[in-house]
Amino acid sequence: MRTVPEPLRARLASGVTTLAHAWRVARRDGLVRGFTDHDRGLAFGGVDYRAATGFVAGAMDKSADLAADSFGAEGVLSDDAIADDDLDAGRWDGARVDIWRVDWSDPSLRVHTFAGRLGEERRGEGGFIAELRGLQAACDAPFGRVFSRFCDADVGDVRCGVDLSAAAYHGTGTVSAVTAARTFTATGLGAFADGWFTRGLLTWDDGRVVEIVAHRVAATLVTLEIADGTPVVGAPFTIAAGCDKRFATCGAKFENTLNFRGFPHMPGGDAVVAGADPGQPMDGGSRIVR
Repeated sequence: MRTVPEPLRARLASGVTTLAHAWRVARRDGLVRGFTDHDRGLAFGGVDYRAATGFVAGAMDKSADLAADSFGAEGVLSDDAIADDDLDAGRWDGARVDIWRVDWSDPSLRVHTFAGRLGEERRGEGGFIAELRGLQAACDAPFGRVFSRFCDADVGDVRCGVDLSAAAYHGTGTVSAVTAARTFTATGLGAFADGWFTRGLLTWDDGRVVEIVAHRVAATLVTLEIADGTPVVGAPFTIAAGCDKRFATCGAKFENTLNFRGFPHMPGGDAVVAGADPGQPMDGGSRIVR
């Protein structure tokens, strides 16, 4: 239950209010920013809440049970507040957000109305819309294994067991040409087949890691996201082979079917509706042809 300061309660009861929203956003790397929809900056709790940042509050949906609270906020992209490159690089993903309703004439009179993290972001021309998810959203996360025909291990982890440092699964290269923000060609990968590094991880020389969406002909690589800007010609990197988590790939590419962490022979809907096959023995045995 929220505690509303008595002076603020009296001002609310008077019918004349001087209220504004204030957002405190703390990124996972420790950077803290404050924003307000008031026309002047506010300061409290050791944080300066900047005005004129284009932040606008949306509708808040709260419940008395364990359902996750949700809230919306709109903002303007700017180099000194929230930059487009920072969103692309994922620096704001999962940032902790606290929201107050503040009496701007006396910021000591305030009520904490929301605590959560940044969720999905949608961007338009010059701005963005962010979904804020309450702290209860962590209770909605699935736990345990999922029964699927696909492997649920990550290639190279302990459960997978593949040694990605082996020469067959590991390469080094240098950016030779940049064709788009997330697309570039590289030297040093000529010994590998097209698609070998699709869904693999690329590590830049300074330690930044990005996922490879596609490895195309002529050593063209497409990354999932921009890491601290567009790659530059001459930038060195190391790269590890990727896996599409299929049983056939596990065997043909990695010779690792004994460690496959999926259920490739799990019957699907086709097995339920299929009739008896007169060409197969009716002895109750496995329908998998080995």
